[in-house]
Amino acid sequence: MNTVAQQSISADNLAKQSSAHGAVLERLRGMLPAASVITDAAGLRPYETDGLTAIREMPWVVVLPETEAQVAEIVRCCAEHGVPIIPRGAGTGLSGGARPHQKGVVLGLSKMSAILEIDPENRIAKVQAGVRNLAITQAAQTHGLYYAPDPSSQIACSIGGNVAENAGGVHCLKYGLTVNNVLGARVVMASGEIVELGGVLYDNPGPDLLALICGSEGMLGIVTQVTVALLPEPETKAVLLAAFCEVVQAGNAVAAIISAGIIPAGMEMMDKMAVQAAEAFAKAGYPLDAEAILIIELDGAAAELATLNTQVTDILRAYGAYQVDEAHDATQQARLWKGRKSAFPAIGRLSPDYLCMDGTIPRKALPKVLTEIDTISQTFGLAVANVFHAADGNLHPLVLFDANVPGQTDHAMAMGAKILEACVAAGGTVTGEHGVGVEKLDTMCVQFSSEELQQFFRLKAAVDPTDLLNPGKGIPTLTRCGELGGMHVHKGRLPFPELERF
Repeated sequence: MNTVAQQSISADNLAKQSSAHGAVLERLRGMLPAASVITDAAGLRPYETDGLTAIREMPWVVVLPETEAQVAEIVRCCAEHGVPIIPRGAGTGLSGGARPHQKGVVLGLSKMSAILEIDPENRIAKVQAGVRNLAITQAAQTHGLYYAPDPSSQIACSIGGNVAENAGGVHCLKYGLTVNNVLGARVVMASGEIVELGGVLYDNPGPDLLALICGSEGMLGIVTQVTVALLPEPETKAVLLAAFCEVVQAGNAVAAIISAGIIPAGMEMMDKMAVQAAEAFAKAGYPLDAEAILIIELDGAAAELATLNTQVTDILRAYGAYQVDEAHDATQQARLWKGRKSAFPAIGRLSPDYLCMDGTIPRKALPKVLTEIDTISQTFGLAVANVFHAADGNLHPLVLFDANVPGQTDHAMAMGAKILEACVAAGGTVTGEHGVGVEKLDTMCVQFSSEELQQFFRLKAAVDPTDLLNPGKGIPTLTRCGELGGMHVHKGRLPFPELERF
């Protein structure tokens, strides 16, 4: 094809695209209040990124529907004209899953924030997707109930986003991730059809499609309503703080506690840099001379708790803890947890920017991988603060850098990728609760084979054949993985060329 013909086709495509976008914008303005359709630069700016601030993109338009019917109508409109949709919750995600598309619609669910029902008899809550995580527990507290998954961002993050990323939190060791606490969801599919998955029961007939939606990062459907399980507040709690002279000692203590058959409600670990930053920020009472601390929450009946306290304390001492403090008072317990949950913003005071990684490893590999992270840090010349859910092996190394220094953002991203590769090499995975988004696309090539990625593509194509929902997220293109050398290809050709467009 000659150059003139190519230019003619390109011009035709641009004209069609412009016409489609004009039609979509006109319909959006007809179905939503003026304030809910954002097109001006100042209004769009807050939506150019989520918590992964190293990657930004200005959206074409942002819409803020207030009802499920409006969400479905927006999706049908975009499907008719082939315009991509990027679902967005509270924007607290850390992997770039809500990064905008230059020619796409950012569909924000923040206005869908109603708690529809608290049912204490059946211990469930029905809420819209924009309800904040913490608000569910606050609404259930009068009945002696709470919602277990508690990400560090729970004061701001939304339940719809939690479902999309399968969020965890400090209590996921004993009580599970979002997928283990969600009973049902209403979802708008790529066609605009509304489907209901699960329900109010703990088991439903047929394939567990609800579990498929959890962690799908908005690529399979847009969650508009969620039914979650509520748990009774435990009879009593105790929170222990243990200080160690070596990080490896703390890692070994974690493995020993779990090996003893003890499952704490939560068991978090922080290294010295994270401890000092959190203490300066939250005044939690952490020992500043410790190379690492563990924060362990035990809950249950009072008689059981007394035995568990003794067992855990003995193990901590046996593995080198030089200080073990116990908090029974609710105020003291909240103070200890405040430091851990403030760790991410606290680290922000040490460096202009940081990259929060999310690898997960087998518990037994914890000391080895921590040593490897230290080696990677020295090689790249960037500091790392470690904060993580130690008991389930979900690491959150925070790579400190300065985006104002040319090339340092790319340097930090490359270092983060090396940390994730170390997690995979140890038998782990590239993400535990933050999702893949755009941040981990390349490291997905390290973890998965071409055959496995093809299955991901087939699943995506089955429910979203035109790649309308959150395109370019979660699954790396086969071509990209081939270029990186992370998967097997035959003579430079993809074994399934029909999937190359994804």
